[in-house]
Amino acid sequence: MKHLSIKDIARLAGVAPSTVSFVVNGKHQEMRISEEMVKHIQAIIKKTGYIPNRAAASLRTGRTHVIGLIVEDIANAFFASLAKSVESVAAKVGYRVVYGSTENDDGKGNDLIQLLAKQVDGFLITPSTGMKAGVQALKKTRKPLVLIDRYFPDEEIPFALVDNYGGVSQATEYLIEKNKKNIAFVNVALDQVQMNERERAFVDVMSRRGLFHKKLLLRLPYYQDKTQYEPRIRSFLQKQPGIDAIIFATNYLGMFGIKALKDLDIAIPGKVAVLSFDDTDLFRFSSPAISVISQPVQEIAAQAMRLLLDQMNAGPKKKAADEGVLVPPQLILRNSV
Repeated sequence: MKHLSIKDIARLAGVAPSTVSFVVNGKHQEMRISEEMVKHIQAIIKKTGYIPNRAAASLRTGRTHVIGLIVEDIANAFFASLAKSVESVAAKVGYRVVYGSTENDDGKGNDLIQLLAKQVDGFLITPSTGMKAGVQALKKTRKPLVLIDRYFPDEEIPFALVDNYGGVSQATEYLIEKNKKNIAFVNVALDQVQMNERERAFVDVMSRRGLFHKKLLLRLPYYQDKTQYEPRIRSFLQKQPGIDAIIFATNYLGMFGIKALKDLDIAIPGKVAVLSFDDTDLFRFSSPAISVISQPVQEIAAQAMRLLLDQMNAGPKKKAADEGVLVPPQLILRNSV
């Protein structure tokens, strides 16, 4: 009669391999079970729909094979696409993903870190400004961590995001080459590196070309109720009738900006050319279709997961490199410019 080890049973049953061992009179012993018993166990597994106990497995291995993804707003088109891409990449290497949204609420973001810290093997985090202390504390625990979409410039924490400065620079130069002279930039007044880089790129290019006017730079407060953006943008357009092009720093600003333009009966692109950061279905299918600075979400997710896996596989004695990755964006030109 052939005898099989617990490892053999695990392999045949299709569950995570494990070995049950013990010591008798100072000697190491391993339990072995007959082939008939293996078949009996397999039948029970099939009949009962047995699911391996991941909590028990994590106690044995020290790993949960779960990644925590904390973003600004999982309902936002960009972050929803990012989450889907992260989940796809993670699944290929045997990891699951749990999500949480901060809604730019610092307290909520820090609470999510505390909630998930013992349940995940590593974090991908889109931090709000006030989460810096929480992220620093997490770093001190040596929990694998990658910042995604934004980062803290003075912290040596790996990050993966689009080249915000390069994307807006390219878009602004394109509009100038299209003979646009009074280009406006609409941004959100958030002290976050990605928003600052987008605005800085616009100001640098316009200043270098001798076209920058401070009155054409609109910074709006961050509103949880995003419908409040439309009247503010509409008022701005009424006060600056000479605008011949607008770059919106986010897709939601772009959506409300387009509505404001249409409410004022300002033709796109006849009177005002429109370009927005981030793509959405609305931009693709609106009339006219809106030109965008598109973020290569799948590449950002792949780079972030690579950086995170480097840390998780480095081991406690080997420090993974503190690396930052800027992924080039794509300028997609449609009928709005």
